[in-house]
Amino acid sequence: MVDKVRVLATSAVRTAENKIGFLETLSNESGWIVKVVSGEKEAELIFHGVLLAVGEFAEPSVVLDIGGGSNELILTNGRNMIWKESQPTGMARIINKFHISDPVKEHEISELRNYYAESHREALEKCKSESVKTLIGCSGAFDSIADMIDQVDPGTKIRKTQEIAISDFYKVYKNLIKSTRDERLETKGMDCVRVDLIVPAVIFIEHLISTLGIQKIIQTDFALREGVLYEMMRK
Repeated sequence: MVDKVRVLATSAVRTAENKIGFLETLSNESGWIVKVVSGEKEAELIFHGVLLAVGEFAEPSVVLDIGGGSNELILTNGRNMIWKESQPTGMARIINKFHISDPVKEHEISELRNYYAESHREALEKCKSESVKTLIGCSGAFDSIADMIDQVDPGTKIRKTQEIAISDFYKVYKNLIKSTRDERLETKGMDCVRVDLIVPAVIFIEHLISTLGIQKIIQTDFALREGVLYEMMRK
């Protein structure tokens, strides 16, 4: 029996022109009060969710949560959150903003990399100043990458944490950027929900890896949802 429900809305609702009407309708029909969280609060919740999985960040690390509406980057060390940001550069926004060919073309990759570099300039500078070499990836794109590496169907393997070898990431990256949509749909581990979002997502991840000189990637299933649970348990 569920005796407590907490409903949060994130980037898509934060920026929606019809936000108030949508929330009123949702509340009236469901009986739940929906709380719209800021980007900074979303990043904080993601940090606490990831911390539940890793226990402690052994070295300066950057947590990356790639969403549909926003991306959160969180700079961490030990059990501390040093810095955080949330930018409206999620992959659903990207595919609506940019034309991405099937398969993606080199000049489109360059255009996306430049956009990510400018949008996340401060985060990249902060990571460089802290000599961050570990990337902790949570949520959709990283789950799909791990599934493709492990050759398992989406959602069938639960991972608290799993290291992704840099070489394995690049194998997935190279396959994805040269693939068509139909080919991605046939790829073992590819979630059909992410078939259009995964290409700009891996381009962003590769940009982060190459710009910062990332040497280790850790994937975790823990993120926002677990951060919300953490906060509820503490109250």
